[in-house]
Amino acid sequence: MSEIKVAGVMRAGAFSPNHIGNDAAIFNEVMEQLRKRGCNVTVYSESQFQTQDIPEPIVINMARESDSLMKLRALEKEGRLVINSGFGITNCTRELMTRLLMAASVPYPESVIAGTDENVIPELARRGIVECWVKRGESHSLHREDVSFCRHPEEAQDMLHEYFYRGIKRAVINRHLKGDLVKFYGVRGEKFFYWFYPFFGHKEKYGLDKINGEPEEIAFSVEDLQAQCEVACEALDVDIYGGDCIIDADGSFSIIDFNDWPSFAPCRKEAAQAISAYILAKIKNFMK
Repeated sequence: MSEIKVAGVMRAGAFSPNHIGNDAAIFNEVMEQLRKRGCNVTVYSESQFQTQDIPEPIVINMARESDSLMKLRALEKEGRLVINSGFGITNCTRELMTRLLMAASVPYPESVIAGTDENVIPELARRGIVECWVKRGESHSLHREDVSFCRHPEEAQDMLHEYFYRGIKRAVINRHLKGDLVKFYGVRGEKFFYWFYPFFGHKEKYGLDKINGEPEEIAFSVEDLQAQCEVACEALDVDIYGGDCIIDADGSFSIIDFNDWPSFAPCRKEAAQAISAYILAKIKNFMK
């Protein structure tokens, strides 16, 4: 496959909060797997990708900056193969993700979507939402404060004001769900699926896994969770994914976050093999 030229686009450090090394590690491992299988891979930083001509017909990327996503979408419209899709990465921004997952009937927390200049206390009260999460709506998270746990509607309102003064215009407010917090990783349509309790010794990028406390290890169907992730992949147009969910006392679950190409830190080697195999299959189909 030496004739296959692939562009690999790294993620800018601002979009890898507390995970720059882990994000780079999974990316580099996948690029190495592609090289071993005969691909001619050229790696670009996000800034290089934004400013240089990209001749390769295939783009494998972890990009998240808005200028990068605009260019990725343009390349896709030209007929290039792009994984993850620039459209899919855009869909993983919080407000779009919330709307698309709820429209697809993926189990998801009750949510209020609002401008950061709005008074949300009456709506939260009407819904009976007390403890909640306020999350940056129009882009991926950049800072710890972009995902904030609030103990009551007044605190949520104060957080919206902080977002407003930071120049953030939109926010999603999720009802806080009690239960076991589970983190998962997967590849669309593949057998590979890895899940774990982040509370037990795994570094979570914002340290918010402690809010739900030590998991009770409630039994749940991993097969059902993976099936719902496949629905989410279809709704969002994302191939390489990860996320978080809450397991309720009865074993039901709600997906509370879904991300394009996470770090896969606890399962990197296995994940890199699954990701590279998926990419190679897509390339073969693309070249037909």
